[in-house]
Amino acid sequence: MSVWLPGAPCTPRACVERTGSAASVPLAVLRLAAVTVLVLAGVVLSPLGGGMPAGLVRRWSGWIVRAAGVQVRITGTAVPTGGLLLVANHISWLDIPLLGAVRPARMLAKAEIRRWPVAGPVAARGGVLFIDRDRLRALPGTVTRITDVLRDGRAVAVFPEGSTWCGRAQGHFRRAVFQAALDAGVPVQPVRIRYRLAGGAASTAPAFVGDDSLLASVWRVVSTRGLVAEAEVRDAIAPDRHPDRRALARAAERDALPARVPVHAVLVS
Repeated sequence: MSVWLPGAPCTPRACVERTGSAASVPLAVLRLAAVTVLVLAGVVLSPLGGGMPAGLVRRWSGWIVRAAGVQVRITGTAVPTGGLLLVANHISWLDIPLLGAVRPARMLAKAEIRRWPVAGPVAARGGVLFIDRDRLRALPGTVTRITDVLRDGRAVAVFPEGSTWCGRAQGHFRRAVFQAALDAGVPVQPVRIRYRLAGGAASTAPAFVGDDSLLASVWRVVSTRGLVAEAEVRDAIAPDRHPDRRALARAAERDALPARVPVHAVLVS
């Protein structure tokens, strides 16, 4: 693994807590089946790509989150139309459909997702932009592809932390992708993602971190009652407000990331 590859110290054993009451096994199985059906529907429709109405994509994305038994709350400002770099903190696989419910966008994802069962084909056929995180030399080409999509008036969704975190701690935004927004002259839209229980307490149950398997993470979500996914849309950052990608990345990080908690406090709590 490359020394520059982003990573988080969060692990399922140290950071993920099964807070909240457990759903019954039949209900959890029903939720899992519903998520699977919706994802398979995406496989069938993914060849349409950009031909699918944005409203349908937005609703389908929200349906996936709700089918898993998770309420969706989207708050904040209106999302601009046209070319847009959509950036958010990264906690769970649920972040992907949750951002899709905010605004349909081409997603930037790690190349390993190509090999995931079901989700891999959906991603590849649905226009996901893949980044090979093991090859630093491939990064400029990825930034160029993102720039081209943005210049074409479309949105690209990115998780600039480069890895998933548990939600109580977080990383820093990597600045490379922000160069694409500067080159294309498009705004950056920060989105702050949180997961809570219906009573308001924060929950790490949806976190997909460390050596957690996708199936284990999905099952943990569908078998937990009362989860709420919150996407807070912050004010868009105009491309001329910051002189370089470092300053732009820091501004977006301040807007998108919750209050920082020391990592050691998370791991020992």
